[in-house]
Amino acid sequence: MKIETLRWFNNRLEMIDQRILPAAFEYLSYDSAASVAEGIRSMVVRGAPAIGVAAAYGVALDALRLSFVLRQAQDERIEFDKDMETGFTVLAASRPTAVNLFWALQRMRKVWEGVAAQTPQQIAQRLLAEAHEMLAEDIRINKAMGANGAALLKDGARVLTHCNAGALATAGWGTALGVFRSAVEAGKKISVIADETRPFLQGARLTAWEMVQENIPVTLITDNMAGYMMAHGEVDAVVVGTDRVAANGDVANKIGTYMVAVLARRHNIPFYVACPLSTIDLSVASGKDIPIEERSVDEVKGFRDFHWAAEGVKIRNPAFDVTPAELVTGLITEKGVVLGPDVHNIKKLMSS
Repeated sequence: MKIETLRWFNNRLEMIDQRILPAAFEYLSYDSAASVAEGIRSMVVRGAPAIGVAAAYGVALDALRLSFVLRQAQDERIEFDKDMETGFTVLAASRPTAVNLFWALQRMRKVWEGVAAQTPQQIAQRLLAEAHEMLAEDIRINKAMGANGAALLKDGARVLTHCNAGALATAGWGTALGVFRSAVEAGKKISVIADETRPFLQGARLTAWEMVQENIPVTLITDNMAGYMMAHGEVDAVVVGTDRVAANGDVANKIGTYMVAVLARRHNIPFYVACPLSTIDLSVASGKDIPIEERSVDEVKGFRDFHWAAEGVKIRNPAFDVTPAELVTGLITEKGVVLGPDVHNIKKLMSS
């Protein structure tokens, strides 16, 4: 099954509503930067690469909308530029941790500035073309990354992953799950162990669903079973995705990843992070400087409309944690695998 997390249809961006998977499969339609920002904020779309591509389309949608609305207005260009800036601001505020969001917005801004002398209609078409290219590019990068990562997995490997770093977290194919897809495509018989990933259950709802769709053997466990599985020799490797990698190799990923990395080190199991170069943020020196999003306490109280927590209890809901570089066996990127990531070899990778 080809999973199109995002698609352009009838001059609108459509995104799979990941909040209702696997119970239902539905696309939602978006026509502005503000609506795309709300889709990102509310987790209709999630995963750093997918968020970046969605934001690019959000910019293009505003340009298309404004070029039509302002076509007959006086001072057309002044209003166009002003409203475009508002769109960039709204999108940038949607989620703070995933660096691909800001990378995509910067790339779209550079394109906008490069065609500033053209009409709003021409600018809109150029921005839309760039968003289309970013979607296609993301899939190409994921497949290159997948091939690099697949070489690390032995035939018959049992691989644990946390959260969802699959086609649903990208424009298609996936980062961590892309490694699994590429390994299977290469003829290796691997099996996946998916952490449930509380509180939003991305592993149970999304990763397990993706693997079932493609007939890749998958076993679902709760987050607190990972240590048991490792201690009993049932895990050969760990592969996860990431929302931001600091210049020193520290990795921010879905909450609970740090615990998995500590357990992997305790049991001498390699811990790999699959990430495109766009997820590496050289402006952030270390993990302690990565902003960590705190989400609604309702996500911890229960799931959807069903609550199981005691009323009045104090709740925390950090959405991400940081895994120190010393616990990361290697970064799997489209340019190759960086073993023992640190400031020196990450800088070398980014300049190659």
